[in-house]
Amino acid sequence: MSRMIRLICSLVLLAITCAAQTSGKKRVAVLDFDYGTVQSYVSSIYGSNQENVAYPSGLCAERVALFYWGANHPDDPIEAMAITARTDEFLLTKPVTSCGSCLQVLAEVEKKQDKPIKVILYAEQGPVWIVKGIENQLPFLFFEERLTT
Repeated sequence: MSRMIRLICSLVLLAITCAAQTSGKKRVAVLDFDYGTVQSYVSSIYGSNQENVAYPSGLCAERVALFYWGANHPDDPIEAMAITARTDEFLLTKPVTSCGSCLQVLAEVEKKQDKPIKVILYAEQGPVWIVKGIENQLPFLFFEERLTT
């Protein structure tokens, strides 16, 4: 099974089991690593949107996965991130893109690892969009060298 098919299958299973108690809008992300460089035992990290009734205290699935990576596996380069969204209210026919906050975090991760990340956006009844590198999604990146440590 190809890596992309494996990632999409993981997304579908995760989206079915994801809890979205407040909005009913489920969002999941899977990070995939370059197997030749992984220094730890993981090959994937999973994230789901974390909602809170004190909106906007929650986090999107992308940031959950990326922050977990940063805390636990910052030396393992991310090869790809697959993302999907799901709701029981209607069927999505186009992939749902990441919000601006998630794109900024993704930009900072790419800069840290000095390597672009392939983003795979999936919809249950629609196309699969594959985007290589954050600059193709967020052309005006916010970076200020004096703010980084």
